Amino acid sequence: MKQLIIDIGNTRIKTAVFEKEILLEESSFEDFSLFLTYAKRQNFSHAIVSSVTYTESQLTDLLGFPFLFLSSKTRIPFQNLYATPETLGVDRKAAVIGARTVFENCPVLAIDLGSCITYDFLDGSDCYLGGAISPGLQMRFKAMNQHTVRLPLVEMDPEETPKMIGDSTVACLRAGVYFGIEFEMQGFIQAYQARYDGLKVIICGGDSKIFESLTKDHIFVIPNLVLRGLNRILSYNVNYQ
Repeated sequence: MKQLIIDIGNTRIKTAVFEKEILLEESSFEDFSLFLTYAKRQNFSHAIVSSVTYTESQLTDLLGFPFLFLSSKTRIPFQNLYATPETLGVDRKAAVIGARTVFENCPVLAIDLGSCITYDFLDGSDCYLGGAISPGLQMRFKAMNQHTVRLPLVEMDPEETPKMIGDSTVACLRAGVYFGIEFEMQGFIQAYQARYDGLKVIICGGDSKIFESLTKDHIFVIPNLVLRGLNRILSYNVNYQ
């Protein structure tokens, strides 16, 4: 029984086809019509959509096939102890549930490196306690450019680790952003480790590959973690019926 997973972001549409929890294929689209052609060619029993750009009613008209729309009201396979559950982003839910698909019965911390960096924690009893949000890599570069007079807008070279000691303004900006994020993540991870024995950490999101050097025996980089989480949410809701 195949399941179609659809994650519609601001610029890209990411999809995956799963059979149970086995990932069969993964695709990415920038054009909605190409995505729609692809989706309608797939043979699947159930589908789930997470979207930051379309409403459920808009997608019902556009897609032409039944799907589960991920919202704050969707059933999820953990106890949500967030003080404001209605404000918890669906991508954050999917990331931490994706972490649970990789590591069962232990505390997990999902770090999603996207527009913002989100930290989401699930304890060993499947209780979601919350986490943290900080500016993402591109947001930091843009903030320094937009809120100063002379600092240029810089991008990170994903194939090159910046120098710790920058020898030019561009190099200093890259060092500040890259190592600022690295040290921030290391600080959070160490603080969680001190509180929760057996913690597993998974880094995901569009900028996760830039920080693959952090991979250790308890830290893993899995870029498609959100898709894995969406698949489990779909299975949970299908089985609930």
